[in-house]
Amino acid sequence: MVAILNGMRVVEVASWTYVPIAGAVMAEWGADVIKVEHPEGGDPQRGLISSGLVPGGGPGSVNHMMEVPNRGKKSIGLDISTEAGHEVLMRLVAESDVFLTNFLPAARRKLGIELEDVRAANPRIVYARGSANGQHGPHAESGGYDLANYWSRGGPADVVTAPGSSFPVLQPGPAFGDVLGGLTIAGGVAAALLHRERTGEALVVDNSLLAMEMWSVGASIAGAGLFGFDRLPHQSHQDMVNPLVNYYRTKDDRFLLLNMLQYERFWPELVTAVGRPELATDPRFANGAAVAEHRRECIALLDETFMQRTLEEWKTALAGIKGVWSPVQTSGEVLRDPQALANGYVAPVEAGDGSAFRLVPAPLRFDDRDASLRRAPEHGEHTDELLQEVGYSTGQVLQLKIDGAVL
Repeated sequence: MVAILNGMRVVEVASWTYVPIAGAVMAEWGADVIKVEHPEGGDPQRGLISSGLVPGGGPGSVNHMMEVPNRGKKSIGLDISTEAGHEVLMRLVAESDVFLTNFLPAARRKLGIELEDVRAANPRIVYARGSANGQHGPHAESGGYDLANYWSRGGPADVVTAPGSSFPVLQPGPAFGDVLGGLTIAGGVAAALLHRERTGEALVVDNSLLAMEMWSVGASIAGAGLFGFDRLPHQSHQDMVNPLVNYYRTKDDRFLLLNMLQYERFWPELVTAVGRPELATDPRFANGAAVAEHRRECIALLDETFMQRTLEEWKTALAGIKGVWSPVQTSGEVLRDPQALANGYVAPVEAGDGSAFRLVPAPLRFDDRDASLRRAPEHGEHTDELLQEVGYSTGQVLQLKIDGAVL
């Protein structure tokens, strides 16, 4: 990976995934990222294995939910609520370029890490904060998670849930909104650093889970405002206006997606490839207007056709067509996807015990080079090293440990 942030230091006072993953992205891009963790327990995600919420991953019991947002960082065990611990933090801040946090406003005030506190130690620092609901309004002081503030409040749970469903659809996997928000923060910080280098002005970077999901479903929100309805009309599988934009079940109970927006262009090619060439000249499906009128009949025929073969057989049959389609893959299949592997979208990481596991790198490549990922740090792994870097002697470090200010 091209180390585009080489020489930049980031101090991160944050936990869980949203915001910490911004630090992980910046570490991947070459920054020196210092993760500040309380001496007792550290980031709450460290306890997910012992609490049984995530399984241990192999010989080293790799906590993948800790690795994803914390790979490549250094960890310092530091109690910033103490006077001595806060002094250590400000020494680190004084020599850094970015301060990154997802602490709530009340906690930031209590701990002395608000903008004015941090800028007092370093006027040139880029101050980046992520929140559930933004920095203003009636819920600015409230916390949240991506399932609540990104997926539910922001609108996508309603957008993707079919009419008549008993419950809204859950978001697709843990930290779904968190990782998107964190990537956005990393991009915003990089832009702010460029601005600082050009103008000398240090900016504040803000992002929230609510803003992220409103951005993600912005087309639906804009449509609702323009046409005066609460939600966009949903189309069921049996009633899609264009049958070539739809999911179909295969013989082995898997699914594939057709995504052919130009119906008249791709219909003859598709029906020939699936062994139904006679449908190319069927007047019911002659053009977009005709198929819209007869869409239920068309979808029923495609349902019947795709149920005749397995997903693997359809991969072979459809391999050469020009229309866009895709198998619905499992996470394990994506991990083995030859296209993903060819582009470096899966990267090896060495755990602390020398065992290997894999992570997905940030979805940006620079100069077409593969990412080189490093594991997440152990709790407080770099405490002594970092203290010595900012001028503490061995005796002073020992006294900080005795006082409980550091791990």
